[in-house]
Amino acid sequence: MKKLFMILAILATTHLQAQKVADSANYLDTIKQELVTQWPKNRTINLVFHGHSVPAGFWHNHEVHTLESYPHLVLEKLKEKYPYAVINVIVTAIGGENSLKGQKRFETEVLPHKPDVLLIDYALNDRFSDLGLVKEAWEKMVKAALEKGIKVILLTPSPDQRIDISAIDNPLQPHVEHIRSLAAKYQIGLADPYLPFQNIVRQGDLKAYMSHVNHPNKQGHEVIAKEIFKWFD
Repeated sequence: MKKLFMILAILATTHLQAQKVADSANYLDTIKQELVTQWPKNRTINLVFHGHSVPAGFWHNHEVHTLESYPHLVLEKLKEKYPYAVINVIVTAIGGENSLKGQKRFETEVLPHKPDVLLIDYALNDRFSDLGLVKEAWEKMVKAALEKGIKVILLTPSPDQRIDISAIDNPLQPHVEHIRSLAAKYQIGLADPYLPFQNIVRQGDLKAYMSHVNHPNKQGHEVIAKEIFKWFD
């Protein structure tokens, strides 16, 4: 009975938060207008991907597959839809990093790139840190970006094969909830690949999406890219 109550409470909270996050249909309207503007009236659009090894492009054996990882896959999708756009994809992610370290270098290594859209992906590594400190770090980054007029999209985590993300009490779940809550609080973007990955886990197909115990392969990165692209479609 207690477990059922917890599940219903989380589902209710998630539903309420989903109503409050930014609307993907119009959140990036000004950016999308820039993306369809033709030369000589257009300008370069900067997309900055901040986070850990997954957006950095790490796969197995420490190999970095830049062109098969989701920042580049997002660029490919954008160029198909916006052929006149000049788009810079800037990756400030560092393998092994968590949000506490990412926040410390945010002002000096992220904001100077003048992002039009900032995407943050740290939850996979944040599970090893104090949740209170993690929440503080994420919120500081969000607030600093919004003060600069930057559009922000937060990402829920991709899987780690050592964790059953279909279980309600798995160690990533509190971080997923905090990211969704933060997106709702500031009415910013939320790319939620955690949901389709949960479905993949339930179907028993996760290995087909992973290059390593906690790094997706191209098929896994496509899942993430698809969730991000919804905001530009």
